[in-house]
Amino acid sequence: MSDMIQGRCHCGKVTFEVSRPEFAVRCNCSICRRYAATWAHCPPNEGRILTGEDHVTSYSWGDHLIDFHACKTCGCVTHWGPGSAADQDRFAVNLNMADPAALHGLRIRRFDGADSWEFFD
Repeated sequence: MSDMIQGRCHCGKVTFEVSRPEFAVRCNCSICRRYAATWAHCPPNEGRILTGEDHVTSYSWGDHLIDFHACKTCGCVTHWGPGSAADQDRFAVNLNMADPAALHGLRIRRFDGADSWEFFD
């Protein structure tokens, strides 16, 4: 199994790679639930946007700790990064943009972002 996972939006203009995480996260907060994302959280040095960083639109709301990024062409939400009010450098990619075979055996943890801010498991 590769130590790196690569992904891309539907049209291929935004691509990324990330070190294979210990686990991925599915959050049930109001926005992650709508995006239906599976996040790989990592330090910025363990993940990066390879192409298309200038081809995304950003969305932030609430406390502005996170900016969500989506491809301007196909609309796929590919990653998020620190928002304007963030006090730390945070980064995550949406693993639903990767080949499902690359995710084989990866543990997925469910996070209660809607209420308790704790993992269910």
